[in-house]
Amino acid sequence: LLGQILDQWFESEPLKATLATDAVIGAMASPHTPGSGYVLLHHVMGELEGRRGAWGYVAGGMGALSQAIACTAAAHGAHIFTEKAVCRVLLGRDGRAQGVVLQDGTEVRSKLVLSNASPQITFLELTPQEQLPNDFVQRIRQVDTRSPVTKINVAVNQLPSFLAAPNTRDGRPLPHHQCSIHLNCEGTHLLHQAFTEATHGHPSSRPMIELCIPSALDPGLAPRGCHVVSLFTQYTPSVLAGGQPWDEQARNAYADTVFDCIEAYAPGFKASVIGRDILTPPDLERIFGLPGGNIFHGGMSLDQLYFARPAPSYSGYRSPIPSLYLCGSGAHPGGGVMGAAGRNAARVALKDFRRL
Repeated sequence: LLGQILDQWFESEPLKATLATDAVIGAMASPHTPGSGYVLLHHVMGELEGRRGAWGYVAGGMGALSQAIACTAAAHGAHIFTEKAVCRVLLGRDGRAQGVVLQDGTEVRSKLVLSNASPQITFLELTPQEQLPNDFVQRIRQVDTRSPVTKINVAVNQLPSFLAAPNTRDGRPLPHHQCSIHLNCEGTHLLHQAFTEATHGHPSSRPMIELCIPSALDPGLAPRGCHVVSLFTQYTPSVLAGGQPWDEQARNAYADTVFDCIEAYAPGFKASVIGRDILTPPDLERIFGLPGGNIFHGGMSLDQLYFARPAPSYSGYRSPIPSLYLCGSGAHPGGGVMGAAGRNAARVALKDFRRL
């Protein structure tokens, strides 16, 4: 249990609760859930520019990282097509993947196909079911994709001023504005209470909030004097109690709860808001293809990691379809901005390609 690990190393409850957020981030779990300690490890493994466990901000936003990868790929001869939805994987008579078919009917032929879509989309929507083993399909259907995340993007006309460290008169960002700010994390019991509410189908009344202000580091993201605030919040169930829909009223009610919480830490925040975009778990699924809204394509629980990700006997990136590979977050070692699944899948695919 994460709680036991933190108790061994730390005494301060706010510090333990703040660290605990990385053990439940994106997971429908509490710090008291068995196996939650691994999710914390997953978020601090590796390094950034030689600094172990460090995280960084991508100038220009996360899309800039995708663009950097795309530019490198293009420089090595890759052809990149966007806004071209794939409707199915094209199979030959021998059952091997031979390319993909686009929604407009265009066939794109290839000796290998790598998919970084979720296992659910790759194998349940894009691949002919009769070509897959029944037990494999059943396993993919049973993957736990519950997500507690609602993402709220906010535009404000002034920098939030927190009671614990008020802004200076010149309004310039202070050191704490340039890091991740965790709210409602005074104790791990608060995280557990928020989780418990969501398990009963109710959005948390005091949600866990991770607040970042990208424009404090990257001024080009907002007009002078204004800022963008990114709120990563939990816990919100994918399906509300009683089957109620995540309609506009439910979205706004939850966002108002989040803003009320922030207001208690930074008076004046609500008055500074000039726009907001609320993305609940169903929105994350519909817009980004995340099953259940899960940012990792599936829970990072011990039964869905290592040799069991996405299914036993298929953790090596190859799929039941020859020449079709899985290279996204649903493959080993899981989610996170590290590219490990893609790199590993590429090595396996290249090995097979040389044999072809």
